Amino acid sequence: MPLNFNTKKMDDNLCKLLITKGELKQSIFTVTLETMQLFKDAAKSFEEHYRDHYADDHDSIPVLFTNKNQYQFMLKFGGDVLIFLMHTNIFEFSRDHEVMRTPYIKEDKDRSYCGMIQIFNFLGDSLKYDRVNDLGYMIGRIFINKEGHYYIEGKRELAQVINNFSSNEISAEAVKEILSSAIRYTLNFDLLVPNYEDMKIITVNDILQLEEQTNLLRTGKRLGFRFEQDKNE
Repeated sequence: MPLNFNTKKMDDNLCKLLITKGELKQSIFTVTLETMQLFKDAAKSFEEHYRDHYADDHDSIPVLFTNKNQYQFMLKFGGDVLIFLMHTNIFEFSRDHEVMRTPYIKEDKDRSYCGMIQIFNFLGDSLKYDRVNDLGYMIGRIFINKEGHYYIEGKRELAQVINNFSSNEISAEAVKEILSSAIRYTLNFDLLVPNYEDMKIITVNDILQLEEQTNLLRTGKRLGFRFEQDKNE
């Protein structure tokens, strides 16, 4: 006996699922992009404040905001650079993540879908001298859902921002606090001397090429070292 599939109903269900998921992700993308603009505004404001009040007396210590594109910008201060990068895709927290056990998510599972903005720290000289082997570090990432609520994962100062996904809503003030925490962490995240054993051997070719370029000896803030405060993170 032939099976009687209701292909119209099946196709309609798939179309409705496609539209529901697509509209959800598009709304989250829009909120995340608006959040990215708030971060750009905050970084630009920090640059302007420094220029207006401190730059004349401390011209050897620069603060510079650079808008790279819609999804990326850089903030250089002193010898450090923060790169903010918005991912263009939408993510869902894994089942075993702590936010999935909260009443806020259990009330509406769609709240677990988020856009993501990552914060990376690089040495200013790594970019200035095109030292392509140098290391950068992700110091935090911000997740934003359809309602503009946010959750932060990050190092020390960023982790100290109170994480209450159900009540934390993105705003100009919230973004300013996150940016300030990222800058503060970076300023306290110092460059340490590399491990001697990792650096004691170098080839003749390396030395000859160093006369023409400076990107052969890898530099990073924690090559072979861990910050005492980072051990439990």
